[in-house]
Amino acid sequence: MSTHVVTVGWAGGEERLGPVTTGQANMIRCILRDEPSHINIHDVWPVPEDTSPARVIDALRALVVRHEALRTTFPEPSASEPRTQLVACKGSFGVEILDHERLPPDPGRYADAVARRAREGRFRLDQDFPLRLTLLTLRGAPAFVALASSHAATDGSALAVLREEWLALLTGDELPAPGLTPLALAAEEATPAGRRRSEASLRYWRRIISTGPQEMFAEPRTARSEARQPQLTLRSPRAGRALARVCGRTGSPASTVLLAAWCTLVAHRAGQTSCVAAAPVANRSGSGLARSVSTLSQDALLHLDVRGPSFDAVLRKAWGAALDAYRHSRFDSVRLWEAIDGATTERGSRFARDVVFNDVSVITARRDRETEPEDGGAGAELEWGPVQEMPTRLLCFAYRTEPLLHLSMWADPVLLPRDEAEGFLTGLVLLLEAAAYEDVPLESLTGVTGVRPAERDDGWRRVDGCWVSPSAVAHALSEAFGGLPVHVTADVSDEAVPHGLTAFIASGGAPLTPDDAHAALMDGLSGPHASGLLAPARYVIVHDPPARTGDTRAWLAQRILMEGNGRRRPIRDDH
Repeated sequence: MSTHVVTVGWAGGEERLGPVTTGQANMIRCILRDEPSHINIHDVWPVPEDTSPARVIDALRALVVRHEALRTTFPEPSASEPRTQLVACKGSFGVEILDHERLPPDPGRYADAVARRAREGRFRLDQDFPLRLTLLTLRGAPAFVALASSHAATDGSALAVLREEWLALLTGDELPAPGLTPLALAAEEATPAGRRRSEASLRYWRRIISTGPQEMFAEPRTARSEARQPQLTLRSPRAGRALARVCGRTGSPASTVLLAAWCTLVAHRAGQTSCVAAAPVANRSGSGLARSVSTLSQDALLHLDVRGPSFDAVLRKAWGAALDAYRHSRFDSVRLWEAIDGATTERGSRFARDVVFNDVSVITARRDRETEPEDGGAGAELEWGPVQEMPTRLLCFAYRTEPLLHLSMWADPVLLPRDEAEGFLTGLVLLLEAAAYEDVPLESLTGVTGVRPAERDDGWRRVDGCWVSPSAVAHALSEAFGGLPVHVTADVSDEAVPHGLTAFIASGGAPLTPDDAHAALMDGLSGPHASGLLAPARYVIVHDPPARTGDTRAWLAQRILMEGNGRRRPIRDDH
């Protein structure tokens, strides 16, 4: 193998300076905080046969001139948080050319590995070209472009747009009209209407993180872990046919049916009455955003109520829930995290981005059509891929919905071991097949899909919209104070009317306040921790534990030294 670098000059457009978008600001914060291999993104573009290296490079140059995001740097020092972007009108970029006498047996996977390695270096926001480009050739003939991208310039959908346009440039096809530039989007966000939209988004998020489940997968066996997650890919013509039939029977679009089926099965597996899921790509639903080459990676937060008699009932709610989430997906991320931190302290739990659903099928359908099999294969095809570190517990990318269903899933192996992960995707196919001809009662989901709900013993309670283990809360509090006796009870008179938890702590005379107890518990929630933790709404400090430490009445009979909610609003203080 030989290697050399070609420097490609370009000129075009005009130099411009302006504010960053909310999406850019969000990603820049992540870039300055996270490891490059976690935050940078990558893609592989197969080169059509009989394409010369010069033509490949000319098409790349044309993309740079066409899209301002590829000509943008952020001029403040990289240690700060840039607030402006500078679009250049001339410059250069490098293309590394790796020439091979022969490619490995699986050249696509090899190209993916090359692109993935390119993610490891940190992009300098104030000076670097935002793409690292490698052209893999076979005895001089281009085979693949493997690239890594700064997330400040593109997201996954933007890379799909670039790939589609690059292929069109190679084949001479007409290019579609470009989407909004980052500067145009920033100007739109600064209008009164844009500011009102941001405020509405923050109100929407506050409502969900203050009332919805704080973690989707709160169950005894799944303590939160930092395990790496293997990729599981489904390519199923059978599921594609079933999905099309559900659409025909219900009159709903494929994307909505798939979202409803996914959320229904996730909530069923989690034993929840609603599904809270992030949809990072869904914020491209507005005018001019679908084909915008920029980073629009701000979550749309879906909150879908899955209570109801049947799948069709959930499906009828899914469209409105999705629109609500998409409408509220552009916001000031600093203020959002302030809202999340406020809810964390007040509610007493940390909001967990457990479930992510990324439907990029509208963007990738044309690309996948060139490589997916066109036969009507009989069964669901599952294939395991590489292992990755993911900041979530269950991530799904939907790449194509017709004529086959093509999606990839990454699941925390503590939550879904490999056999259960395969069973989950197989269950999704079975749900679509069952719904293809008639409505599916939700009470029959286990029998239809083979996916069983999480098992929780009688000690678990649903409190404040969350599954909670009072004994786990008691253990965490006791551990935080060196083994002090603690009893936690759920003050719930009716399962539908939660009143929160009460924690009794025997201090033994040590100086201990409700605020101390709440702060210690919240500190324990900042890292990997047991599932099912929710801070009590009331802390009661007594001197000594009763003889019957599991008896709430016995604790109430002890002399109370102090009680309060721990949020610096004391209820009673006998000191």
